[in-house]
Amino acid sequence: MKRKGALLERWGTIVARKGNAPAIFHPRAAVNRTFREIDDRAHDFESKIDIFRAGCVIAVQIGNHEDWPSILIACLRREVVVLPLEQSISDQQRDAALKICEASGVVAVAVTGGRDVEVLPMRSPSRTSISAAATNWDKNRPVLLKLTSGTTATPRAIRFRSEQLLADCEQICDTMGISDVDLNFGVIPISHSYGLSNLLTPLIARGVAMVLSRDRTPRAVLEDLAKTRATVFPGMPVFYQAFCEMEDPPPLSKLRLCISAGAPLPIATAKKFREKFGLPIHSFYGASECGGICYDREAASDSEAFVGSPMKAVDLEMIDPNANTSQVRVRSAAVGDGYFPEPDEEKLSDGVFVPDDLLTRDRSGFKILGRVSDVINVAGKKVNPAEIEECLLRFPGVRQAVGFGRPAGAGLRNEEVVACVVVDTDPGEKKILEFCRKALSAWQVPKRIFIVDSIPTNERGKISRRELAKRFGA
Repeated sequence: MKRKGALLERWGTIVARKGNAPAIFHPRAAVNRTFREIDDRAHDFESKIDIFRAGCVIAVQIGNHEDWPSILIACLRREVVVLPLEQSISDQQRDAALKICEASGVVAVAVTGGRDVEVLPMRSPSRTSISAAATNWDKNRPVLLKLTSGTTATPRAIRFRSEQLLADCEQICDTMGISDVDLNFGVIPISHSYGLSNLLTPLIARGVAMVLSRDRTPRAVLEDLAKTRATVFPGMPVFYQAFCEMEDPPPLSKLRLCISAGAPLPIATAKKFREKFGLPIHSFYGASECGGICYDREAASDSEAFVGSPMKAVDLEMIDPNANTSQVRVRSAAVGDGYFPEPDEEKLSDGVFVPDDLLTRDRSGFKILGRVSDVINVAGKKVNPAEIEECLLRFPGVRQAVGFGRPAGAGLRNEEVVACVVVDTDPGEKKILEFCRKALSAWQVPKRIFIVDSIPTNERGKISRRELAKRFGA
């Protein structure tokens, strides 16, 4: 008899209680799946993966597809390990992930068209036999692997059991006040940790229905938010910034909770959004390794990079309690079991995770002041980009700022500080530099300031200082 994990037990309760109630909506408000239909399709999908033994890894790369819940439930029942992959990754990145995670198959949208999904088994080098061998897991066999690159370009995975995924879901729903009377609007990728924790597991474990959108155009997102009468929007700063710029936006009469994660939310954006739509934006800070960490419950801070206080059932400990800025230890029941294939016990083990972020206490909560890898080495002096950005955001008309280091010259190990800014009106680089010289120490003042139309982000809404350093190299 197959073991029944925590998520499956909770799903059994949900489907028995909610049965024919709508579970997934099309952005145009039509019902795509009821809870019973999700369960029926999960049973159908089990037959498609019966060639894989318990412990095998199957990658799922289907975007925000309405069959995501069914696929996860089927894999939980068959004890097959799920590896979510974003559709935006390159073929090279996908192949590297499949190899590192020892995947036996891939679930993809059928190339024949329509919305059907198909299972593509991995084949041996001879391409004559299916490779469906199970990975040799220890006693804590995972049900899901989250892919992450961390501070390097080499991907690795984080191992999660059903109980840990459920714990993260409970912490998020309890902290944010999300219940089964809400309707989530799903435009963030389900394959990303943020989407998995705020969209997929709340549906399975709490019966929180969702709208699934594949159109990330800000105007379409805003119109669909209004049309579907969604009550909860897990978004990213890039969406809120675009909403603020729109003329004649539709009224969001049912929307009650706006969440922002993935990147720091500029205070100017939060204020403008509240003025325009009458809604506060709650900053949410988390990591793939442990799910939610902090949440700004009041959404009233005027401090840049403020992420609020720890989530319910999450404990934060400053590693260096005597320092103004420090890394932290995160303890919760949602912390993953470790990295795969190579563990890193100092960073992630025994219910403890140490993020690369540098945090400081700010009244009742915490601020993120950068990452260990972001610190810029200027002739032996350490410069935190957050200090540069805080200064630049005080200059009149600067809406966004990001500081980073680039090589100071050929053959030199140290770096020089540069920055990109987005402005309302262009005052010229010289005036901004003069402002910085008055407010910063000499070694902190940027050598160059690039005035840009927008600061590029990836699909997760994150800014890569490494990529900016390449783009704006000396």
